[in-house]
Amino acid sequence: MSKRELKKYLQSLTNEQVIEQVIELYGNCKPAKEYLEYFLNPDEKGQFEKYKAVIINEFSMGKRIPKMRFSVAKKALADFRQVNPSPELYGDLMLTLAEVAWKLANDSGDLWEQYYISSANNYEAALKFLQKNDLLDKFKLRCTDCVKYSKYCGYGCEDLMDQLFNEYFG
Repeated sequence: MSKRELKKYLQSLTNEQVIEQVIELYGNCKPAKEYLEYFLNPDEKGQFEKYKAVIINEFSMGKRIPKMRFSVAKKALADFRQVNPSPELYGDLMLTLAEVAWKLANDSGDLWEQYYISSANNYEAALKFLQKNDLLDKFKLRCTDCVKYSKYCGYGCEDLMDQLFNEYFG
């Protein structure tokens, strides 16, 4: 259904029917519930902290072995993006994923090649976003840290990370 068709349908309903539809949507669709709660009570920083915790939990060495699921971290990014955050907070969250992934690689020793590829891809995506939104200077130190964390990783990671850093900050 297109937005135009949806608008036409909603206009054909009474206010009471629209309210019932929204309440049903709220009760049956978790993303819609989160969006409506955010719309009614915007707490951008709270949402940021919630999704940051999800990402950190995937890649931090704590009392358990980290799961290192990039899919879970990317979903957290996508879910945060749906609440339409400021570019600064979204870029911060993107860079958080790159940081924790590279820090774990640094702390753990040699990991598998696909892990490094995913880490580098997420780092590059963060750099692109930060550049597009004129935020590179604000996050330069954290970007530098990601390169430092890659120093002792295998598969030529250090060279790739240096290359990416120099491409954006060179």
